[in-house]
Amino acid sequence: MTTDEHAERFTALRPLLFTIVYEILGSVTESDDVLQDSYLRWAKVDLATVRVTKSYLARLVTRQALNALRAGARRREDYVGVWLPEPLLLDQDDASADVVLTESVSMAMLVVLETLTPDERAVFVLREVFDFGYDDIAEAVGKSVVTVRQVAHRAREHVRARRRRLEPAGPARTARITERFMAAATTGDVEGLLSLLAPDVSWTADHGGKARAARQPVVGAEKVAAYVLELFHVGRLPDSRIEVVNCNNTTALVAYIGDHLESVFLADVVDEKITQFYAIRNPDKLLALATPRQISR
Repeated sequence: MTTDEHAERFTALRPLLFTIVYEILGSVTESDDVLQDSYLRWAKVDLATVRVTKSYLARLVTRQALNALRAGARRREDYVGVWLPEPLLLDQDDASADVVLTESVSMAMLVVLETLTPDERAVFVLREVFDFGYDDIAEAVGKSVVTVRQVAHRAREHVRARRRRLEPAGPARTARITERFMAAATTGDVEGLLSLLAPDVSWTADHGGKARAARQPVVGAEKVAAYVLELFHVGRLPDSRIEVVNCNNTTALVAYIGDHLESVFLADVVDEKITQFYAIRNPDKLLALATPRQISR
C-alpha cells in the first residue's frame, strides 16, 4: 500500500514529471503509462533513503521513459506515413509566459527532438529545459558524467543546427495569425490566405494509415492554400465545425464532424508568416485530447 506521503510528493511534482516524459516520448498516452508505472515503483521506495524527491523522481521517470522509447522504436519505424508527436491539450491559462517551457513543448521542437537518439533526447531535455545537474542526468541515463557532457554537447549542436535561423513568433502573435488563417480558410478568402503563408510553407499530415490525408508533405503557398481551402471551407461537410484550443502552449485548431474529433492543426509562425502546418489525423493520437493537462518546469 502506498502512503499518503508518497502520493503527496508524487502529485505535487506530477506536472513537471509529465512534462519531462512527454518531451522525451512525444506521446501523451505513453507518458500517462510511464507515470503510472513510475508511481507504482515510487510507492515501494523507503522515503528515508530519498534525499531530494524532485531529483529522485526525475531520474525514475526518465529511466522509464527511455525504456518506453526504445521499446517503441520498431513501431515508429513501421509507421504508415509521417510520424508526428501527439498534440498536448492544455488549459487556456497554462504557463505560456515561460518562454523556455513554451518552446520546449512546441510541435516544432518536438519534431526536432525526434531526430535525436534516445540518450541524446533525454539528456537534452533534462539539461537544456529543466537544468538538472550532470550527476543526476548521468544516473538517469546510466552513463558517466563525462559521457553525459559529451552527449549534451552533441545534442545541443544537433538541435541548434535544425532550428530555424529566425526566432518563432510568441504565443500572442501565433494566436493572432492562426485566427486570421481560420477566418480566411473557412470563408474561402484566397488572397487573405495567401497573405499569411510563407512562399515555402509546408503542410505535413500524420494519419498512420487510419484517416484520409495528404500522403506526402504539401509544399508551396499556392498548393497549401488550395489544399487548405478544400479541407477547411465551411459547408464542405454537414455538421462540421472548427474550434480554437490551446495545444502545446500555442493556438491550435480542432476540426469536428458532429461530436467526432477529426483533426488537430498547429502552425509555426515566423515573421508574421505561417511557415509550417502540422495536421494530426490519426484517431489514436487524438484520444488524449479529451482531458487538458498541466505542465511545469
